[in-house]
Amino acid sequence: MVFRSLIWGSGLVVMSFFAILGGCTSKKASGLSNTRFVNLAIWSNYIPQELIREFEQKQGVQIRVSNYSSNEELMAKLQTGASEYDVIVPSDYMVFAMIQLGLLKELDYALLKNTKSLDPRFLKKSYDPENQYSLPYDWGTTGIAIDHSQYPGMIQTWKELFEKPDLAGKISLLDDSREVIGAALKSLGYSLNSADPVQLNQAKELLFKSKTRVKAFTSEPLTPLLSREIAVAQIFMSDALQARAMRGGDIEYLVPKEGGTLWIDHLAIPKNAKHLKEAYLLVDFLLEPKSNAETVKRVWVGPANRDAAQLLPSELRRNFLLFPPSAFFSRCEMIQDLGPALAVWDRLWTEFKAQ
Repeated sequence: MVFRSLIWGSGLVVMSFFAILGGCTSKKASGLSNTRFVNLAIWSNYIPQELIREFEQKQGVQIRVSNYSSNEELMAKLQTGASEYDVIVPSDYMVFAMIQLGLLKELDYALLKNTKSLDPRFLKKSYDPENQYSLPYDWGTTGIAIDHSQYPGMIQTWKELFEKPDLAGKISLLDDSREVIGAALKSLGYSLNSADPVQLNQAKELLFKSKTRVKAFTSEPLTPLLSREIAVAQIFMSDALQARAMRGGDIEYLVPKEGGTLWIDHLAIPKNAKHLKEAYLLVDFLLEPKSNAETVKRVWVGPANRDAAQLLPSELRRNFLLFPPSAFFSRCEMIQDLGPALAVWDRLWTEFKAQ
């Protein structure tokens, strides 16, 4: 989940019942000795505490959790030689970057029993065609959250988000070049991966006109949304649905009519992982249908395991955003490598933020 912009060339609030603060669990709290452990780097608020306890009790292995707020942060730590991570959860495009830089270990499928029921829609993607280095953990979209207690109006498009006069000073955008520029491109009817100079210039003009209307740039919009500091947010689906669960019907989440970003987060093992046996145990555990279902219930992400659905309550199985029809995916795009055009995007973003 997701800065979702490439690191080379290119949210989430920590909540005590989902993630462990400070980078590790205490031995006193877990009741485990320090003889076996596994280091998990994962998005804040992205693994249910219940799953941590179940794994630790079942395997006798302590999970030490570190959180990050962007793919860039995770990548930077790996590139600077950090070797403390045994399992990581990068997003789709970042998997590609990490493979290219030789940062991931090729997976040994003999040590993974729970891959057979993974949804084929999320396998064999272009960034890892044979899933040699990564396996899908969950998926979601990037769209718009509306707090109707603060803003009673209707928003259905990116164009309205950027241009409606009565939204001035009430919106937040993700602090993410690929998502923000991508949304501007979508509002103009273009691909969110466009490298066309004319289209990018039009997106730039739209963004520059809308800059004064933006109250905040944050990739962790959950807290300001819950506290009513902002009325409308560009947001990752999991954040928006968590906010809706906490606040009730006040908060609506939608993928705009022009479409949005589809993202897939993955489980991977860094090349320098020191606790391989424990890493494979954790990856396999998180791939179980039961574990995937628990993640869907607590984190509000789409399941990567086909068998997870039957373990969910009926109201979740009926949730259009978690279980959309196949046609829904045709409205969304995945972030792709931009190649040399990324430099143009980076320059546009720098100018926009400095304005």
